[in-house]
Amino acid sequence: MNKFVLGFFRILPEKLLANQMKKYIDWQIAKKANLKVSGMEHLDEKKGPYLFVCNHLSNSDGLILNKVLEREDVTFIAGKKLGANAMTNLGFSIVKSIPISPSSADMEAIKSVVSTVKAGNSIVIFPEGTRSRTAKMIEGKKGIVLFAKMTKAVIVPMAIWGSEKFMPINDNMSRETFYDANVHVKIGKPFLLGKAAENQSKKDWDDHCLNLIMGRIAELLPESYQGAYGVNHAL
Repeated sequence: MNKFVLGFFRILPEKLLANQMKKYIDWQIAKKANLKVSGMEHLDEKKGPYLFVCNHLSNSDGLILNKVLEREDVTFIAGKKLGANAMTNLGFSIVKSIPISPSSADMEAIKSVVSTVKAGNSIVIFPEGTRSRTAKMIEGKKGIVLFAKMTKAVIVPMAIWGSEKFMPINDNMSRETFYDANVHVKIGKPFLLGKAAENQSKKDWDDHCLNLIMGRIAELLPESYQGAYGVNHAL
């Protein structure tokens, strides 16, 4: 986003900011992202609230998924550091989020996620915990298993690709901007984790659940994006 646009949004009053920012993002998606969405039929029968899980390639992922899932009125789990960046903080004006401290037992965030789901609202989380800089899936964090267990929400796997070209990663996030790109979002079939086998240890069950969740995302992606969860990965 160029300095002029960034500066313009930062001086707007809060109420006006969200409205204008949404118009700007919708315009950028319509203009530059050749967005193709498939699998919406899996959400036709409301069985939520849902726990949406998706791979992560770009800071535009949340903006795109927020638009795709507009009727679901979703809340995203996002790293606290994103709120400190001028550009990504603007995105939070149109995307509902729960800030979380990565790689820690952030009890406040965990309670917020559980209460959000109990209130009947769906959550979106990127289980890898960060954007992949190779466009290939990286190993997921076990926090997603904790959220799934505590909320008991129906899990919906999603896959996104092409967003790494729509808004490429820049070490200076304030310089990230939009480019013409073909962007795909694919929604998979909802599922539940079930229960561990009687003689299965907690660690083994957690590992199985994580592999299952990440594998369900991977199978929606083109093979070149599957990375750590590609064809040789055992579910």
